[in-house]
Amino acid sequence: MAYQGVIEDFRSIRELKIPRRVPCVACSEEFDVRWHGTYTYEEFCQDGDKMFEVVKASIEEFDYDWAWLQIDDCFEFEPAGVGCKGDGNILRATTSYLPATSESVRALPTMDPERDGRMPEKLKAIRRLRQHFGNTVLITGSIAAPFSACGLMWGLEQAMIVMLDDPKLLHDGMEYWLGFYKGYIRAQQKAGAHAIWLGDCNAFSGLLSVEQYERYVLPQTKQLVQYAEKELDIIVWMHNSEIRLPHVLSHIPLGVSIENMGPAAHMAEIREGTRGKQAISGNLDPIEMLWRGNPESIANEVNRIMAACAPGGGFALCTGEMNPRAVPAENMHAFMDTAKKLSA
Repeated sequence: MAYQGVIEDFRSIRELKIPRRVPCVACSEEFDVRWHGTYTYEEFCQDGDKMFEVVKASIEEFDYDWAWLQIDDCFEFEPAGVGCKGDGNILRATTSYLPATSESVRALPTMDPERDGRMPEKLKAIRRLRQHFGNTVLITGSIAAPFSACGLMWGLEQAMIVMLDDPKLLHDGMEYWLGFYKGYIRAQQKAGAHAIWLGDCNAFSGLLSVEQYERYVLPQTKQLVQYAEKELDIIVWMHNSEIRLPHVLSHIPLGVSIENMGPAAHMAEIREGTRGKQAISGNLDPIEMLWRGNPESIANEVNRIMAACAPGGGFALCTGEMNPRAVPAENMHAFMDTAKKLSA
């Protein structure tokens, strides 16, 4: 069950030290909603009380060491004018995009997370979870990184074209999101978040080279991370679903507390390459292991990852991506039960 000292353990990991216990978490929201069985995902994502109910029950059932309020990618893009759609148990996604023009960027609204769209519902869920669990789980809000935000605003293909054809337009778009996200992080911290999940999968190595990342993506992302980490003292947990060590090393100047690795990452190689430089987490495969595996194969994989990464500190156990909603509950129990036995 949630435990006193978990926040100190996460902060030890952030400082590349050995925690008292290795925290164990999962990117489990789709699974949690199906397991809970009361709401569709579309109902869940619109109502802070329902978010609280499902996340609370899931933590109590599966013993996650965090409350993960990623929910979906659309909270801030809907009030910005981006078309978004979700239906039943299909998560909301951006479906129609704003023009990639200077005029469109200048016309973007000044959004208030306390007022606009579904953001107040997310803040309500964070607030209720913090009131309920206090400091016994890591309450984790979420944002997109500025580059990925431009991809969600313009569409990924158009954002990639703009990066090459009009770097100033990309810079201006990222500056808008940099300014907004500073306020959105503050609002989530005020509501009770200990940490922020920073999603930047559009900057994954399958899409950008290290050189492109360092030139176009890193500067504004670093400003945002440094603001959150240094000025607000909130844990930034980045996820690019990264699998390649050179790209992981290119992220170190950002100064994030933890980076989560994608399912295909070679964790022993990543751990050795980042040891003493960057805390990492990962990377149980949610499809091949949690969905298609069985308790025995899952236990073996958890043992392998923990043996490769936990010694020496600076590591938390997590899935490498979002868990499919169809994961059997016995498999999730096997993951967390094995992890807890190895975490001390």
